[in-house]
Amino acid sequence: MVPETLSVSSINLYRTCSLKWRFQFLDRLPRLVQSANMVFGSAIHKALEWLHKERRNGRNPPLDEVLRVFEGDWHAQLLGGEVVFPDDDGRDKFIHKGKELVAQYYHLPQKPVRDAEVYFQLPLTNPATGEVLDVPLRGVIDLVNADDTIDEFKTAAKRFPLSDLPDHLQLTTYAFAFELLYGRPPKDLRLITLLRTKSPDIDVQITGRTKEDYERLFHIAKETLKGIRAGVFIPNRGCWLCSGCEFDVDCREWTGNEEEVMTNTAS
Repeated sequence: MVPETLSVSSINLYRTCSLKWRFQFLDRLPRLVQSANMVFGSAIHKALEWLHKERRNGRNPPLDEVLRVFEGDWHAQLLGGEVVFPDDDGRDKFIHKGKELVAQYYHLPQKPVRDAEVYFQLPLTNPATGEVLDVPLRGVIDLVNADDTIDEFKTAAKRFPLSDLPDHLQLTTYAFAFELLYGRPPKDLRLITLLRTKSPDIDVQITGRTKEDYERLFHIAKETLKGIRAGVFIPNRGCWLCSGCEFDVDCREWTGNEEEVMTNTAS
């Protein structure tokens, strides 16, 4: 199997649960349920994307408009199929915390916006050897500020460990893409986590990247492709993805990978 492109989310999914990767990208199984956490994160992301594009165009919309974007996307996703909610958080709590987080972010000091939702599809090169991966790397940078700072937004129920920040592959990928797109390294990489905790909060962590990080990204992507092409797909029962996984039944029924010629493509 040769994917047409490789994204960092696809790489991370394969590394966490390669069987879920197969169900999603190779078998393309239908998603009968959605996790409330995924719906929540998507609605938050849509609201912030809209806000950043308005600010890029010179308009700072009132908070009420941004909240309506969040609510509209939230309700639209709920109409799209069954959503699994955690035992301790129902719909009302999700909406309340979402509005509070959007409002908190809205009132933070803001940098001038250069661009939002920057799509890229670029060759992935090993800076140490010049070797180029035989499929391009693609993705979307959430926000590029006018001072060359990159912002990546996440929603979570707890803070991202500071010790894990140097290995955050998404930030590495976006820094690599920024250098190719703009011809210079980013000033800073900011991981902005909107925390769906009892008292909603926003956590900002700042880091940077070097050529050694890009070399590691290349090797991780290359080995991921090797596993995909070899048909290595193994369940990882008990990992954090299992909670609310849309492929739970298929995973429980899995009895091994069939020997077959895999011709589908992954996006």
